[in-house]
Amino acid sequence: MLLRWMNHHLKKAGYKKTVNNFSSDVKDGEAYAYLLKALAPETSPETTLETKDPDERAKMVLEQAEKLDCKRYLTPKDITEGSANLNLAFVAQIFQHRNGLTSDIKQVTLTQSASRDDVLVSREERAFRMWINSLGVGSYVNNVFEDVRNGWVLLEVLDKVSPGSVNWKLASKPPIKLPFRKLENCNQVVKIGKELKFSLVNLAGNDIVQGNKKLIVALLWQLMRFNILQLLNRLRSHSKGSQGKQITDADILNWANSKVKTSGRTSRMESFKDKSLSNGVFFLELLSAVQPRVVNWKVVTKGEADEEKKLNATYIISVARKLGCSVFLLPEDIIEVNQKMILTLTASIMYWSLLRQPQPEISEASEPSSMASDATSDIGSEDGASTAAPSESEEANSLSDSLSTLTTDDATSNAPAAENGNDATPDAPLAENGNDATPDAPPAENGNDATPGARPAENGNDAT
Repeated sequence: MLLRWMNHHLKKAGYKKTVNNFSSDVKDGEAYAYLLKALAPETSPETTLETKDPDERAKMVLEQAEKLDCKRYLTPKDITEGSANLNLAFVAQIFQHRNGLTSDIKQVTLTQSASRDDVLVSREERAFRMWINSLGVGSYVNNVFEDVRNGWVLLEVLDKVSPGSVNWKLASKPPIKLPFRKLENCNQVVKIGKELKFSLVNLAGNDIVQGNKKLIVALLWQLMRFNILQLLNRLRSHSKGSQGKQITDADILNWANSKVKTSGRTSRMESFKDKSLSNGVFFLELLSAVQPRVVNWKVVTKGEADEEKKLNATYIISVARKLGCSVFLLPEDIIEVNQKMILTLTASIMYWSLLRQPQPEISEASEPSSMASDATSDIGSEDGASTAAPSESEEANSLSDSLSTLTTDDATSNAPAAENGNDATPDAPLAENGNDATPDAPPAENGNDATPGARPAENGNDAT
């Protein structure tokens, strides 16, 4: 927002360049000179712009800022060396004391001064920043386009989504003073990306070092998508084993349509850029399908007007977060049907659903029961659910193994006692020369089995 505000005034002041960061783009002090001239012409002499020496210009800029009561967060050297955090604090001080804005919205709207692409990139930067920080990497990201330029953060992300892929012996940890060390880190990032089959056309390590936004966004999107599909495949492997087919974007699309259809709704998503998704109704029906009664349909609108669409989109994000889905998009991404963010939202809902209800979602009736049982146990343990007790058949198998020396078979529950047979029913009297006895019958004279609590038979082989 500060960058938009700064460029808004720089454009009005006649500055030809666009400031994209608070380091390299402001280190010559020229942008500050134009900014102060636009905001406080009474304290900005022409000599500031005429000065050729960057150090001298930076000194004059700070003197002018002090006249606006801006605190000295930085020195002239901090400006010329491009200290991003200190320059950010300095611009924030100028904004606080002299922002040059008016309360008349018709006269000044910052979003109008920025192109649609800039706004979209800014929203995506926020989503990627939240996603990277959610991975639990060692570095905390405040600004994606600035913090990834040394390559270290990207190497940490790659190590999270693809453990063992990074050669840390060849990596340099911040602070990195030598430019070629940053380039080495970024070259390794590109190399690993290609090994993971990412589409990195025209992307080189130097593009990351220079902060090329579009190419960095393309790389981060593929990393984020790879991580999401990896999580879904990991869930599938619990029930299908390593033989399962890898999940694709089409699988996610088909799953969402199938869930909505089975819930009795009629909405359908043709693709992740289907314009009909802008009203938000499909995602509300999908959320209702995976968790009945989670959606309060009384607050849902038809999504016809822009305001209604925004209300629905905001409610979708609220409900998804309430369920526990990892959501990184904004309401505007749903309204404008941002294909990337729509995919991440759908995949996040799918992941939550599969995690909570593994058996009906991803197990097949034709699979052996033992495999289904193992899958349920594995996935259930991730949710904190307790595993089920062993079944009666499993106990019987265990018992028969431990008593493998016995020659008699287990008694059946419904068969009548044969005259000279070997089996007896639970309530039948003891057969004359039978081998099995009922729970309450006295021990057989020459029988092989005795009832619980009875004394051993004279010539019997087994006693309880």
